Amino acid sequence: MNKKEILEIRKQFTPANCAITRICGCYVDHEKEKKMESREAFLSLPEEEAFKYFDIFKKTLSGTVGKNMLNLEFPLDAEMPGGTQEFLLKLRNSKLQDDMLLEEFYDKVIATYDYAENYYIILIHAMYDIPGKSSDDIEMFDASDEVYEYLLMSICPVSLSKAGLCYNAEDNRIEDRIRDWIVDMPDKGFLFPAFNDRSTDLHSMLYYTKKSGELQPEMIDQLLGAKMPMSADSQKETFQMIIEDTLGEDGDYETVRNIHETLNDLIEQHKDEPEPLALDVTEMKKVFEQSGVDVEKMENFDRNFEENAGEKASLLATNIAETKKFNIETPDIIIKVNPDRADLVETRIIDGRQCLVIPVDDHIEVNGINVRTMKVKNGRDQEDGVSEEQ
Repeated sequence: MNKKEILEIRKQFTPANCAITRICGCYVDHEKEKKMESREAFLSLPEEEAFKYFDIFKKTLSGTVGKNMLNLEFPLDAEMPGGTQEFLLKLRNSKLQDDMLLEEFYDKVIATYDYAENYYIILIHAMYDIPGKSSDDIEMFDASDEVYEYLLMSICPVSLSKAGLCYNAEDNRIEDRIRDWIVDMPDKGFLFPAFNDRSTDLHSMLYYTKKSGELQPEMIDQLLGAKMPMSADSQKETFQMIIEDTLGEDGDYETVRNIHETLNDLIEQHKDEPEPLALDVTEMKKVFEQSGVDVEKMENFDRNFEENAGEKASLLATNIAETKKFNIETPDIIIKVNPDRADLVETRIIDGRQCLVIPVDDHIEVNGINVRTMKVKNGRDQEDGVSEEQ
């Protein structure tokens, strides 16, 4: 699913567009025991309660595609009789009215979700009457020819509110606040089946994770039965290894900076595209070549890429590039540079030693204190320079 398709489903989580037919929940304690279960029609919920659930469902479909929201595909064995896809289909087709299927689903979540504290499993069933679209992308609500029937699961940690004092309006006094168990925003979730090309895709699903580095492989494998994707953090580490293996010991600051800038330029060019920019071995090779990597070092690039990323793999540009920061680290110093001005930092040989050189114009702060950028020496003004030996 791309950004537009995800946004189309998110828009349903309002009172005016609500397509949710039923909501079920299971509260699980830190000992993995079910403490409470609920099943009811969503439209029967009080308005304020429904709004809070809408916030949870929207959060389950939020974040960056390829980082927090991952498109998962079912392997063939998962689609065979008795596979995980068949179970999820039965659960969807039951419209969450089969108690035995619900109990089995909760048991599967409890067995595979790795969390040491209390949490709340929320599962909804919805039926979205997909409006048709004209050639100029205008929705035609009277031209629908498909109903998208889906499940959305959200797993929300439940934590004890902080201790403190509160004002009791009835008794007109300050007193100790009663601590409650609060349902937090979701940590994990999924949408099944996927909504690809604005249509039902039974062969894939969308998986949500709050933290990109914590995918919980056991849940993806055993509960969902989908192919385990490479996490955003793993993609970044893989990209760093590809750079190091390609450049070798001769890797220099300017080349790495050029690769960084080339990637950011590509991301900027594709920022309005609904699909995230994915780079396979051929496209990644172009990035390195455009960044000035020597021809000799590119001779083994294909092999380096496949050894680190895998055969026929691709990496998302937003997962491997740093668009908001550019850090240069030595054992004792970290230099943070505006990514758009990474060219301000240069490497030079000074007094026989390799140094990082940063030109200074008219403003320097040291621990928040403004300091002068010009000083008088030997009767003349000299510009200060800031350099760090490597």
